[in-house]
Amino acid sequence: MRNLLKIDPTQGRGAAMALGAALLFGVSTPYSKLLLVEMGPLTLASLLYLGAGLALLVILPLRRRARVHGAAEAALRVADLPLLLAAILCGAILGPSLLMYGLDRVTAVTGSLLLNLEPPLTILIAVVWFREHLGRRQAGAAALILAGTVLVGYRPGETGSQWPGILAVSLASLSWAIDTNLNQRLSLRDPVALAAIKGLVGGVFILASACVAGEAWPSNHGVGRALVLGAISYGASIVLFIRALRELGAARVAAYFATAPFVGALAAVAVLGEHLRGADLLAMGLMAAGLGLLLRETHDHAHAHEEMEHDHAHSHDAHHKHEHGEEIAVARKHAHPHRHAPIVHAHPHVPDLHHRHGHD
Repeated sequence: MRNLLKIDPTQGRGAAMALGAALLFGVSTPYSKLLLVEMGPLTLASLLYLGAGLALLVILPLRRRARVHGAAEAALRVADLPLLLAAILCGAILGPSLLMYGLDRVTAVTGSLLLNLEPPLTILIAVVWFREHLGRRQAGAAALILAGTVLVGYRPGETGSQWPGILAVSLASLSWAIDTNLNQRLSLRDPVALAAIKGLVGGVFILASACVAGEAWPSNHGVGRALVLGAISYGASIVLFIRALRELGAARVAAYFATAPFVGALAAVAVLGEHLRGADLLAMGLMAAGLGLLLRETHDHAHAHEEMEHDHAHSHDAHHKHEHGEEIAVARKHAHPHRHAPIVHAHPHVPDLHHRHGHD
C-alpha cells in the first residue's frame, strides 16, 4: 500500500504547481465573462495581463535577499531574447486577445469546450517538435484527463455560436500551446521576472490595440476588478506554470493543466448559475484516474548526461557536484553558471531540461 501511494518528491512538487496554476486560471473564465459586459475584449485582456505584470513587478524586489554567492534564480540574458519575444507574442498578445475576442462571441460552455484543444496541441508539439518522451502509460493518463475535459465542455445544442468566436478561441489554444513549449525552454530563468515581463509587455501592446480599435474605457471599479483578477488568475498562475515546466516538461504539465476547464465549469456553477450534469461527474472520475496514474508515474532507467554548461537555480544533488570559488551553503537554492560533467546513472526522472535523452 505504501508503494502505491509513494510519489517522487520532484514529481509531486511539479504536479502541485501545475494543478495550482490550472485552478487559478480555470476560475478566471466565468469572471472574465462577467467583466466583458462592461468592457471590450481587448481592454479586458490588456488589464488582466497588466494586473499580472504590475503585481509581479512589486513582488520581484521583495524576493531579493542577502546572499553570499550567486542569486536565488538565474536572470534572463540577451541570448534568451528571441525565445522571450516569441513567447510574449504567442502567450501574452495573441492568446489573451483571441480568447477575449472569442469569449465575447461564444457561451462560457462553448469557450470551455474549445479551450480543451490547448492540452493535446501542447503535448503534440512537445513530443513531435521538441522530442519530449511520453510513455504509453503517461499517454494513457493524459488521454483520460483530456477525455474528462471533453465531457465537461460537450453540451449538445449549445454550440450554435458564431464561427468567428469559435475560430478565435481555437487559435488562442494553439497560441498558448506554442507558448507553453517556448516557456519550457525559458523555465530555468527567474519565473517571476519572466512572468512580469510577459504581463507588462503584453498588456501594454494589447492596450494600444484596444485604443486603436476604439474600445471604450471602463469604470474605475471595472478596471480595479480586472487588475485584481489578472494579478491572481494570471500572474500567480503563470509563475506556478513556469515552475512546473521546469520540474516536469511541457507534455506532462499540459496534462495536469487540462483540468482547468473543469475548474472553470465548477466556478461557472457558482458565478453564472450553470448546473452540473451526470457527464460532469463522469468527467471528474476520468480526470481523477488520469491524475492518479500521472502522480504514480515512475520512469527509471540507465541514461547518459552529456557535458553541459548552463545557469539556473539549484542545490547540490547527484546532478550538481561542482565546486565554488567562495563558501556557500550548498543545500540552499542558488544560481550561477556551472558545468555538468558527463555521467551515466539510473534514477527516477521526468523530461526536464536535464533529461532530454533518446529512448529505444
